[in-house]
Amino acid sequence: MPERPFLSIVVPAYNEEQNALIVYEAIRNVCRKLSHRFEIIFVDDGSCDGTFDVLAKLHQADPDVKVIRLTRNHGQTAAMDAGFRLAQGRVIVSMDGDLQNDPQDIPRLLAKLHEGYDVVCGWRKARKDTMFSRQIPSIVANWLIAKITGVPIHDNGCSLKAYRADVIKRVALYSELHRFIPALATLTGARIAEIVVTHHARKFGVSKYGLSRVWSVFFDLFLIRMLTGFSQRPAVWFGTLSVPVLCLATGCLVGISMLNVPGVVLPTAALLLYALAGHFVVMGVFGEMVLMAGNYRPESMIAASALRILP
Repeated sequence: MPERPFLSIVVPAYNEEQNALIVYEAIRNVCRKLSHRFEIIFVDDGSCDGTFDVLAKLHQADPDVKVIRLTRNHGQTAAMDAGFRLAQGRVIVSMDGDLQNDPQDIPRLLAKLHEGYDVVCGWRKARKDTMFSRQIPSIVANWLIAKITGVPIHDNGCSLKAYRADVIKRVALYSELHRFIPALATLTGARIAEIVVTHHARKFGVSKYGLSRVWSVFFDLFLIRMLTGFSQRPAVWFGTLSVPVLCLATGCLVGISMLNVPGVVLPTAALLLYALAGHFVVMGVFGEMVLMAGNYRPESMIAASALRILP
């Protein structure tokens, strides 16, 4: 039976035909200087160019290369999650497949991890991206994420991170939540650090990110706030939601009794609002019961049938 690798490098790739071979060679050259056995896991996120063909050839030539092919483009979060689940290493490093992350930073990430941390995040302090479409939205988003989650990370969007496998495998990833991994990891009690890493300008291909993702970040922020702030006390979350609803219902009753407003609109609205508030309270109680029963086990949204792993 082959020895289990210590290090797994997970690289999502979408339409990176020109970059795949160069990324592989850069990672291999760095990892071969380490004293640990390693594996490189490429996840083809439904590419429509020749990316998978390049990765398949790498897999045939190098036994340390594993390739996963998603049946369609699920997004970076799903690709990362698929790679994390296949990874056998005790330490996992994630990075982009577009040559903008530098594999030379991997030893520095590992060194910081060995200081006793569970997650080490890369910080692209000197980003080589366009100012208005990439850097400014990133600064605003990272500031909001830090304020809302309470996790002071400068660059949540940087894919170059190192994790202890037993920590990252317990984090449920779906939607676009890969940028919130540090915040989600705190739910497991993870210790998080950050180091400055090198960032290169894109040489080949086109960026898959833009201003269109801003709204999804804001919606995910709401979800993350709920998870990090109320995941252990759902009754508090739903109880908080019920307060303004109760106020509106009471306002309707006041309008009926004091203002003598005719018709059935206000009585019907009051009844529905009280019912909604009661629904929130009941949901909170059910949430507490689920937690007490130990059934809170969120799973990945990517089914096993959605990917193909090369043998």
